Amino acid sequence: MHWQDQGIILGARRHGETAGIVSILTREHGRHHGLARGIAGKRLRGVVEPGNRVACAWSGRLADHLGIWSLELDRAHAAAVLDDPLRLAGVAAATAMVEACLPEREAHPALYEALAILLDAIADGAASWPFVYVRFELGLLSELGFGLDLSACAVTGATQGLTHVSPRSGRAVTEEAGLPYAAKLLRLPSFLASGRGGPPANDSQRDLADGLVLSAFFLEQRVFPAAGQALPPARGRLVDRLLGAGAAVGVVTRP
Repeated sequence: MHWQDQGIILGARRHGETAGIVSILTREHGRHHGLARGIAGKRLRGVVEPGNRVACAWSGRLADHLGIWSLELDRAHAAAVLDDPLRLAGVAAATAMVEACLPEREAHPALYEALAILLDAIADGAASWPFVYVRFELGLLSELGFGLDLSACAVTGATQGLTHVSPRSGRAVTEEAGLPYAAKLLRLPSFLASGRGGPPANDSQRDLADGLVLSAFFLEQRVFPAAGQALPPARGRLVDRLLGAGAAVGVVTRP
């Protein structure tokens, strides 16, 4: 059995002296593992770094076998951020999140595209990439069947003035409608509210923190318990770098 695809390296671990088992998120075949020979050699050493985009071919006698990878580098995202600890943490967190919670061998082309967009933004040094990261995590929730409904107020149906999210339903509410339950609600950052786009002009650090709290809460409540694990440490390191070591959100839970 043989197929070719585009992929993003999620991780690699040594297997024997020169080979390694490489995990790749492919566009059409999902998260897939395979054996790559020679990853310690000059040609592949820099290819199997997390975040790199590759042209990949997988071959195996049967579909459920580990199989063998053939890899060609397409874009070296890892090398582009190597000297920037913050952007490197962004790449590490994004790939760790996918590796930790996405089922194997299930195609998720929309998530592949979202990860590719995020990695391009990080590698290019776009100022908005932390906000793209939050949207990526919300997209991950949606792909796993736990998407939030931030389009309209769950109580009134209003599409403007959305300020909070219900931790039970994952639906947005306006400030007025949520007032009786304000202490129990999650804040909805303005860049995620209906009808608004891009990072906010003011108080962007608070908005970013609110976005990270929001996505982490639902990931912790709905995704990672089923997988029997916690949020990857790489995500906590990214949050600390984005918001400052010892920030109140830490490895983000609830505000």
